[in-house]
Amino acid sequence: MHRTALSSSRFRAGNFWKILPWTLLVCVIFIQPSSAQEKEKLWRTLTVSGRGMESIPTTLSQVNLGVEVQGKTAQEVQQEAARRSSAVVALLKSRNVEKLQTTGITLNPVYSYTNNVQRITGYAASNTVSFRIATEKAGTLLDEAVKAGASQINGISFVATDEAIATAQKQALKEATQDARQQADAVFNALGFQPKEVVSIQINGASPPPPPMLQRADFAKVTSANASTPVVGGEQQVEASVTLQISY
Repeated sequence: MHRTALSSSRFRAGNFWKILPWTLLVCVIFIQPSSAQEKEKLWRTLTVSGRGMESIPTTLSQVNLGVEVQGKTAQEVQQEAARRSSAVVALLKSRNVEKLQTTGITLNPVYSYTNNVQRITGYAASNTVSFRIATEKAGTLLDEAVKAGASQINGISFVATDEAIATAQKQALKEATQDARQQADAVFNALGFQPKEVVSIQINGASPPPPPMLQRADFAKVTSANASTPVVGGEQQVEASVTLQISY
């Protein structure tokens, strides 16, 4: 009985090793078409990038202004700067400006040089703030701020509202997608291929460039030539790009 069981076990083991290559071959046969299909799907693709652009009006002015004071003592200068700054901030709050915030507070000694000898002759203090306001109201408010005590207008940039930018971003993405599809269709038609499906989508961005800025020196020229300061905005562009990979 023991010999019979052993022989039977050897017979099964031998058959196993005989059958195994055929089993592996069947597995390879079944796996290969799928692998080939995946490679064909990967190889037969077209990649195109489309662009979209929307122009929107800049209806808001981002203003940076401040107070600068010079005097003999640090305490005197700081107190005067604080008094003028408080008056300017109170004015801005009364005009319901948006995103009002302090952007800088400085107090520095003022030096003079005589015979290569440095000595302190006084102090200079400055307080600066930034805020947003409707562009059509910016000129009048700047004039009022100067009367209230502001002595620096460091720059103005023009921006669109957040809602307008969000809407323009969506539209620019839509245009970029349509542009990519049109490019793909033109290529397929020229080559006589039929598109099958979009296998990947990449959104490369939909953001506005930095807004244009009216610098301090330019603004000084404007204010010196006009009794009432004119502030005129422009347009802001929102760009988007979309990359599609299409099988055929």
